[in-house]
Amino acid sequence: MKIIVAFDKFKGSLTAPQACAIVARELSRHEVIQKPMADGGDGTVNALHAALGGEWISKPVTGPLPGMKVTARYLCSGHNAFIEMAQASGLVLLQPEERNPLLTTTYGTGELIADALHRGAQHIWLAVGGSATNDGGVGAAMALGWRFLDARGESVGLGGGGLERIASILPPATSFPPVEVLCDVSNPLCGERGAAAIFGPQKGATPALVERLDNGLRHLASLVQADILDVPGSGAAGGLAGGAIAFLNARLVPGIETIMRVSQLPAALLGADWVITGEGQFDEQSLHGKVVAGVTAEARRNQVKVAVVAGRVRLPESAWRHAGISAAFSIAPAEMPAQEAMRRAPELLTATIRQLQW
Repeated sequence: MKIIVAFDKFKGSLTAPQACAIVARELSRHEVIQKPMADGGDGTVNALHAALGGEWISKPVTGPLPGMKVTARYLCSGHNAFIEMAQASGLVLLQPEERNPLLTTTYGTGELIADALHRGAQHIWLAVGGSATNDGGVGAAMALGWRFLDARGESVGLGGGGLERIASILPPATSFPPVEVLCDVSNPLCGERGAAAIFGPQKGATPALVERLDNGLRHLASLVQADILDVPGSGAAGGLAGGAIAFLNARLVPGIETIMRVSQLPAALLGADWVITGEGQFDEQSLHGKVVAGVTAEARRNQVKVAVVAGRVRLPESAWRHAGISAAFSIAPAEMPAQEAMRRAPELLTATIRQLQW
């Protein structure tokens, strides 16, 4: 058989290339093609590196909190720079007690973009999943020369709490090359489905702070020339996606569709019998803009059967069959604690694939 292996990461345990390699090894008696996937969240640049190669660049930058330093990396391939904002401004860089979207900033992400431009990048690809921020991309814009001033003509400073004080915005003298933002959500900037309401609580926002952050983003949108308020996806990464439209003239694109195209997944599916995909948790979200949804749609267009192998399957069989998936398997026993399952993910994935008949 010809089998395509197209996994997303198993968050906290396996990268997408690692998961693909384990399954490919166990199915080596067949023709197996590995296509690590991502949807614009953390792990996206690893998948792009698997598809394109290139040079990793490491850079000390500002972390999610002002004054915090982290070493982040991004990928250069040809004249393209692939930057994952979670490397510099991600939630995984903070302890739970440090989460505060009034303070967290995308400034370090802007520093990565600035470094890529200094090295001659002619096209910026920005993956925006996994953020700790709700600053509308203002921090990143500051690092690129934009100035955000209050009524006294002073900088509003870093963090989502400063948005409500912006009175004027001054652009830099420089221009920017094309920027594409890889999104894994379609949320608008503000409102009940906006950045603050949907993602703010996991970043440390109380209900009162959610309202304040939402008002700050709405105020920011009223000051910029671009119409970013209701653009689908503009709420990604605490509004960084919307800010990228306003300050970098960026274009928002679906992350999974971009990764599938760059990795040439559609061509690989021609003549395939199965595609095996999966992630840490297969649930309702998986069927909307995520890797499993994108891979399944592409497979159906090519009349290829789909199997999902996930850390845990949280959907009833009727739901995944309705989505066009032929089989779905959990690698972790239901009674196994999540932390143990994550620690043992390589052996559990190996055992599951060995037990299946392909």
